[in-house]
Amino acid sequence: MTKVIDNFLEPEKFAIIKEIVGGPDFPWYYQEFINEFHTKKDKDCYFTHVFFNTAVGYSAFYNAVKPIVARLGLRAPIRIKGNLYPRTKKIETHKSHIDVSYPSKAAIFYINTNNGSTILEDGKKIDSIENRLLLFDGHKPHRSTSCTNAKARININFNYF
Repeated sequence: MTKVIDNFLEPEKFAIIKEIVGGPDFPWYYQEFINEFHTKKDKDCYFTHVFFNTAVGYSAFYNAVKPIVARLGLRAPIRIKGNLYPRTKKIETHKSHIDVSYPSKAAIFYINTNNGSTILEDGKKIDSIENRLLLFDGHKPHRSTSCTNAKARININFNYF
């Protein structure tokens, strides 16, 4: 099941989220590798912020994603994680991965418009358009890319039942 919903949130609610995660006081954490399938020659890195996971609980910024959680009707989250991929000179396609190894749902909420994308296992490419939501099976392979026409590609990934 794959579905794309444009203009997922009301403009006012979206603007608040974008301002928070794009602001100077939002904590992004450096990750040396994009996913566990990296090789020693990979030069990609990215930054993350875990809004929620079952092991640690909620971050101080969880309230920022509440409008998305409410609109999704999300009741049983597994993980909610922000991703910030720095701009690269050419688009880098990251290695395919799965978010969880068991049947679950996933959603990616795009914070900014850029020429990066999410590529699903069937090859379908979902462009990064701000306030867009992609729904798909969380245990299915997919991959991310960097962007070249914005300072960074920013999205929030939701894994849930």
